Amino acid sequence: MREYLLTLCITAAVTYLLTGPVRKFAIVAGAMPEIRARDVHREPTPRLGGIAMFFGLCAGLLVADHLTNLNEVFAKSNEPRALLSGAALIWLIGVLDDKFEIDALIKLGGQMIAAGVMVMQGLTILWLPIPGVGNVALTQWQGTLLTVALVVITINAVNFVDGLDGLAAGMVCIAAGAFFLYAYRIWYSYGIEAAAPGTLFAAILMGMCLGFLPHNMHPARIFMGDSGSMLIGLVLSAGAISITGQVDPDALALFTGSEKAAVHQTVPVYIPLLLPLTIIAVPAADLVLAIVRRTWRGQSPFAADRGHLHHRLLEIGHSHSRAVLIMYFWSALIGFGALAYSVNSASMWIVLGVVFLSAVGLVLLLLPRFTPRVPLWAQRFVPPRYRRRGLGAGTAVAAEAAQEAQSQDAQGPQAPQSSEPGERTPVPAGARNVNGATAMSARSRLIDRR
Repeated sequence: MREYLLTLCITAAVTYLLTGPVRKFAIVAGAMPEIRARDVHREPTPRLGGIAMFFGLCAGLLVADHLTNLNEVFAKSNEPRALLSGAALIWLIGVLDDKFEIDALIKLGGQMIAAGVMVMQGLTILWLPIPGVGNVALTQWQGTLLTVALVVITINAVNFVDGLDGLAAGMVCIAAGAFFLYAYRIWYSYGIEAAAPGTLFAAILMGMCLGFLPHNMHPARIFMGDSGSMLIGLVLSAGAISITGQVDPDALALFTGSEKAAVHQTVPVYIPLLLPLTIIAVPAADLVLAIVRRTWRGQSPFAADRGHLHHRLLEIGHSHSRAVLIMYFWSALIGFGALAYSVNSASMWIVLGVVFLSAVGLVLLLLPRFTPRVPLWAQRFVPPRYRRRGLGAGTAVAAEAAQEAQSQDAQGPQAPQSSEPGERTPVPAGARNVNGATAMSARSRLIDRR
């Protein structure tokens, strides 16, 4: 675990440190496209954040190659080299798209070629576990087609969800965290070495996203662009392929009693091949809805619009940050819910917990304009948008003055008493039962709407 954490931290550090120089390079290179109709941001923002993420990936693989235990992954498997080859190709296509806006069909062809490069180097699905049946071996053509389809679907699912600041990187980081725990459990608990590459890919992916998120949170200083979204989508699909298609359920049968029992135990993470991944079910659902919506209108499936899930959250009244947090919540609920079910599928408390959290998520969706108010003593500890109006950092003097002013407004202005006999005390404007000529100033002709 320590070596995985070290790889994660180095990947995050390299990505974080390189994002600043990459931002300046993107500005100089002119990778700042004009704001389009479907965009949410209001100012031109540089892209090419995927450059820093790619070098973070390279740094993570380089460090892992020199560690004692993780070095065996490179010695016994060719999957890390296959991942690096496919990632380099898809990253290059993404950089060209961020700069020159290449055609969607060309990008699709590049995605298929990158998937084919990984298949040629051994990162492919060899068998498919089916619940109730067991382990089904696939032919070479079946495995290749299924691998390419999974890679392309996952890349486009992540690319489609990249519409708000920090949304794609955060959701993929949550998915990678859930996948890392599952893969590490198979590798460490069962001693299956075939799960080590997928565990390494998930740790590196978390480092890439965590290192880029501080620069990409709202308001974002740089976007990852297609060079980053397609890259993290490919890495996530590579981890799923490595675990699902390389780990033999027969090895798990030694611990669970039978092959069918082993397949049943790993169902929550094997089913993602159909979605394509339960841990990114939200982007996958957004992808399916976008394709259906655009084809129903007679448009191309790759035509951009403002009908994605995050756009709809903004339309019903959620703020930018709240929409991102809601998407985070649903991704974590689905991903870690599947992880908990895979650990103990017979526990009813897991199902009840998922149902309760789903109800909480629905309540959050139905209260877009609800703004929580905190006590006066906690004003300085919350963001400014949650503070009460008219208060600074939460000082008690300002709060008392505001309360006194409100009480005086409720009672109405009163004429102050004279301190010395025979002296005329000024009467404020608007006093009741007083002639207007005795007031110090003219009455306001505007209605006080407070």
